[in-house]
Amino acid sequence: MGNNAPSGGREHWSGQLGFVLAAAGSAIGLGNIWKFPYITGENGGGAFVLIYLACILLIGLPVMLCEIILGRHTQKNPVGAFKALAPKSSLTAHLFSIMMLISGIALICFDAYGWGIIFLLTSFMIFKYGWVIPGIMSVFAGFIILSYYSVVGGWTITYFCSSISGSLSFQNSAEAAAFFDTLKVNPLTCSVFHIAFMVITCLIIYSGVRKGIERWSRILMPALFIILMALILRGITLPGALDGVDFFLRPDFSKIKPQSVLTALGHAFFTLSLGMGAIITYGSYVSKNENLFKASLSIVGLDTLAAIMAGLAIFPVAYAVKINPECGPGLVFQTLPLVFAKVPLGSFWCAVFFLLLFIAALTSAMSLLEVVVSFSMDELKWTRHFATIVCGGSITLLGCFSAVSVSNWKNIEWLHSMLVDIFNTSQSSFFDFMDNLGANWLLPLAGLFIALFTGWIWGTKKAVDEMRNGSQNFADVNFFSFLAGLKDDPGHNSRVHVLTLASLWGIFVRFIAPAAILIAFLHTAGWIKY
Repeated sequence: MGNNAPSGGREHWSGQLGFVLAAAGSAIGLGNIWKFPYITGENGGGAFVLIYLACILLIGLPVMLCEIILGRHTQKNPVGAFKALAPKSSLTAHLFSIMMLISGIALICFDAYGWGIIFLLTSFMIFKYGWVIPGIMSVFAGFIILSYYSVVGGWTITYFCSSISGSLSFQNSAEAAAFFDTLKVNPLTCSVFHIAFMVITCLIIYSGVRKGIERWSRILMPALFIILMALILRGITLPGALDGVDFFLRPDFSKIKPQSVLTALGHAFFTLSLGMGAIITYGSYVSKNENLFKASLSIVGLDTLAAIMAGLAIFPVAYAVKINPECGPGLVFQTLPLVFAKVPLGSFWCAVFFLLLFIAALTSAMSLLEVVVSFSMDELKWTRHFATIVCGGSITLLGCFSAVSVSNWKNIEWLHSMLVDIFNTSQSSFFDFMDNLGANWLLPLAGLFIALFTGWIWGTKKAVDEMRNGSQNFADVNFFSFLAGLKDDPGHNSRVHVLTLASLWGIFVRFIAPAAILIAFLHTAGWIKY
């Protein structure tokens, strides 16, 4: 596995900084730079930011700790982690299996053959593998998400190259929209840059944990924050830019609806790379002497900081040139090139921004590919080099279907017909179909099962024992003493206190996080509507 592997054969990060930067790179992706600003614009600015921060702390942080603990305790990929800790027989798993079996039979009776077969196969897998299923779902989610995520990563390369050549000097919104629409329906361009993005990702993963992921994370993450800061400083110096800062940071709770809360929760989960196996995999490379609680806080802090900085980089510029901040998903790829065209040295700042977007996409793609590669190395006993080539090539091939079907099914109508016959899908393209499968189904379900497994099956007692390695008495500090800054005062650090950091974490993992994730999933699936 390389000369940086410890005596046990598994590679480890060089230290906590390497882990934090790599995991933060996994979390800081297009969700922070592309999605967070536009959903903030759609949901009232500062009020949405406050709700998002609450979701990060109350739901995201506890589940992230679960994943890191599972990874470090087992030193394995997601499938191996659950295989090592899952009980040989579980009544809860058998009940899930029976429920899926009954549902599958009912679906077939109502002529929903595709979904019926899926439910029957899932029932069989749950009965056979039990609580290993969340690990399998995580690896599958990483595979699926990277296949279409890399297509968007390819767009960042396209826009970066176009900004350097001056092709993004649009005069109006119609020109900007036409450029983006032309790109989406051009299968050759989308495929070529999708493949180029995957090749770059594979080259990094091919080099290993320290020489590949950690080395590049130490370069790319500081570069990302430097670029964000440069864009912020440029934006706030423009006339009228402070109105954008006011919109972004001033809460307007009149625009908050139940939909906004669920959107914030779903985005908090997605942006932290939870449920896709990345954090479990990265956690498996952490040594036993690292403080997991502090590392988790650092990762969440960097991820949140990147999202806030992205908003401060985008909204002031948008307000300065009088662009509607609520323009939706097109804010980055359609609106911002038009915005930069109206400021001094616009082509330069446009290139800088899309370089930032490329870095964010790349650091997340690295973690997604590492999930699948780590699984292949641990469970199939492949070498890293062989696993990177086979897994990277397979994901690239699947991603080509998304690349040629971003807006419609025109180029793969045969596949559309097959999916309609099997699943009666209403998705407008294969790209949307994969996005719906990965982000709306696999991620929340895997995250839900991870929280339930840690809280109820494996047990928070064992999880906290693992957390104590490297953290000394940190988990046992009284919560209020921690907030008061008295965690090291012997008089305020007695174990007779009930509400310690560990007990608070256990309450959230066992009750609050699963309930919140389930509600968000049911809403995303369309089974709960407001």
